[in-house]
Amino acid sequence: MTRKIRVLIIDNSASVRQVMTDILQSDPGIEVMATASDPFVAARRIQQEVPDVITLDVEMPRMDGITFLRRLMSQRPVPVVICSSLAEAGSETANQAWDAGAVDIILKPRVGTAEFLQDAKIRICDVVKAAARAQLKHVPAAPRVREPERKLTADVVLPPPLVRHHAMARTTETVVCIGASTGGTESLRVVLERLPAASPGIVVVQHMPEKFTEAFARRLNGLCEMEVKEAEDGDTVMRGRVLIAPGNRHMLLQRSGARYYVSVKDGPLVSRHRPSVDVLFRSAATHVGPNAVGILMTGMGDDGARGLLEMKGAGAHTIAQDEATSVVFGMPREAIALGAADRVLPLDQLAMEIIRAGNR
Repeated sequence: MTRKIRVLIIDNSASVRQVMTDILQSDPGIEVMATASDPFVAARRIQQEVPDVITLDVEMPRMDGITFLRRLMSQRPVPVVICSSLAEAGSETANQAWDAGAVDIILKPRVGTAEFLQDAKIRICDVVKAAARAQLKHVPAAPRVREPERKLTADVVLPPPLVRHHAMARTTETVVCIGASTGGTESLRVVLERLPAASPGIVVVQHMPEKFTEAFARRLNGLCEMEVKEAEDGDTVMRGRVLIAPGNRHMLLQRSGARYYVSVKDGPLVSRHRPSVDVLFRSAATHVGPNAVGILMTGMGDDGARGLLEMKGAGAHTIAQDEATSVVFGMPREAIALGAADRVLPLDQLAMEIIRAGNR
């Protein structure tokens, strides 16, 4: 029998601890090992048994969650998911959490927390399972847990790219499409920081909550030579610019003559995500074709695998991140299994591939 993922919940609210316990234990692959009202109680519990994943609040008595996270990651790294109302978009807390080593962030509202957590039940369980697979130093690999069946594909947003048309013709500009999920925030930073200002236009789907993508893009913009911004409907894809899909909105590539631009739209979850990598990649296969490069990076599940195969079929150059450098080797592995990747490369070679693509 497959061992369950054991979770330690740290939150100063008794009601939140109870709701989180109920939610996580409703998943047959997850077991709540213990709960703690503050980091000191948690530290004593970790001395007895190390959990597979920790969910961590930020605002707590005696020690704040960010300080505890930094100490934990320097002494005994464990995958940590921040679950807090303070880690909102644009906040220093969110940036500190990513920098300190958080695998993901679940933003709690300041009111109606219990109701929100119940509504976000699927996402919370998925995030914890993804965190359990994160490759952290000295942390043993967590068991593979079967994911719930996916219900919707990119068909619900746009039709398959069955027929090639004039928009598939070669242009002088290359569009780089990147998809990432768990572990992607840091991996994207590593890649984008290495790119010169004149690099080809890049469009990115990173699975993140609504409003977080704006802060994420703004942070990258301060670190990179390229302009990085959260995509707005109608934004032009151009050299020197990176467009990040907004949280909770799909992003599609469109073409008008020789100009590529993005369409940002609502729609159902695709591969259980919005934005979905499959939606972006399918739009690239339809409207960009051989002028595109598709890169599928670290992440749980299979969002983007089928889309990368469609891009390859449309003549695009396709790449999957390798297992050794992926925090979670889910999405790239599924793409490789489908035969969707022309090449499988480590993280430190992806920037060079983008530069080469821009010089073709």
